[in-house]
Order: sequence, then C-alpha cells, then structure tokens
Amino acid sequence: MSTRRTRAKDLRRPVARRPERRTIVVFCEGEASEPDYLNALKRLPEVRDNTAISIEVDPRQGAPITLVQRAMARAEDDEVDECWCVFDVEWPQNHPRLAEAVQLATRHGIRLAISNPCFELWLILHFTDQTAFLTTTEAERRSRKLDGRPGKRIDGPRYAELRKVAARRAATLDRRHAANQTRFPADNPSSTMYELLMAIEPDLGSR
Repeated sequence: MSTRRTRAKDLRRPVARRPERRTIVVFCEGEASEPDYLNALKRLPEVRDNTAISIEVDPRQGAPITLVQRAMARAEDDEVDECWCVFDVEWPQNHPRLAEAVQLATRHGIRLAISNPCFELWLILHFTDQTAFLTTTEAERRSRKLDGRPGKRIDGPRYAELRKVAARRAATLDRRHAANQTRFPADNPSSTMYELLMAIEPDLGSR
C-alpha cells in the first residue's frame, strides 16, 4: 500500500496589509501660520496613518490665481489624490483675480480652502464664535489677542487639539450664509478650511 504524502500546514500568520495612504498636496500663500497649522495636522497619528500631506508654499506669496495654476500642474501627477489651495479673500481690498481663480479651480478639480477675510478668521474659530464682519486687520488683531502670540507663527499642536470645534463653527457659518443667500466673496466671515480637514481626516465629524 502506498503512503499518501500530505502537504505540511503553513503555520505562518497572514500579514495584514495596511491600506494605502491618500496623498494630498496643499498650496499655501502664507509662509508661517498656514504651514504651522498643517504640519501639526501631519503629526497627528490619526492623520499620519491614513493621509500623506505635502505642503507647498509659494515663495513669492503669490495671488490665488498663481496657486491654482501651480495646483493644476501638480494634479497631473498620478501619485497625487487631491490638490488643495489655501488662500484668503482679504478686506477691504480683495485679492486680484479672485473670482477667476475660483472658477479656474472648479473647472480643473482643484479644491479650495478659502478664509474670508483671512486665515486668522479660521484661527479665531478655534476659540470662539465669530459672526460679525471683519477686516483683515481686525481679524489678525483678534486672533493674536485670543492666543497671545506676538507675530504670524502659531502653536500648531494647540490648534490641532481644537480643530473639531473650529470645523463645527465654520460649517455653521456656511449654513448661515446659505440660508441668507450670501454669495462669495460677500460671505464674510467664513472659512472652508473645515472642508480641507474633512478631506484629510474623513471621520473627524464622527468623533
């Protein structure tokens, strides 16, 4: 009688494969507070494990139209999942070619995180509600008063801890402007930075 040979059982445990991280490229006009904020997000474990964030600062602190054009070129890279531009509206003098930049981004699938009047409005929302119109100068002054910083640079980790409440306040402002039929760029104060946060950290709203 022939003896049947049995194949040895593979006792090795299957290796769990981690999902690929999404790659988001963010173009900023500011060289201090915006990168400080985004770099703090990059270091969060819940972000780091799922999303790779590349931050590109325009060395000339370019206008929104320039950022959008740079993002369009970068979006051709197959390794990039999303391109975002972070810029301000500015009051009382709006950025030049602002509407053109928004239209161009929309046509080419570039996402926008726009703060009106400026990024400091988004920073304010981490500490308190803001429903009244602000000029850029007023927003900068109030933001510095709230966090006690002397200049442009911010304590990124401190803001990262408060990102959820800021996102909720910004979304509330959006709904208020929609109900009032207030159109961009008259939607002061507002910030769609919360949409960028949701792209970076999709389950932010569920925690």
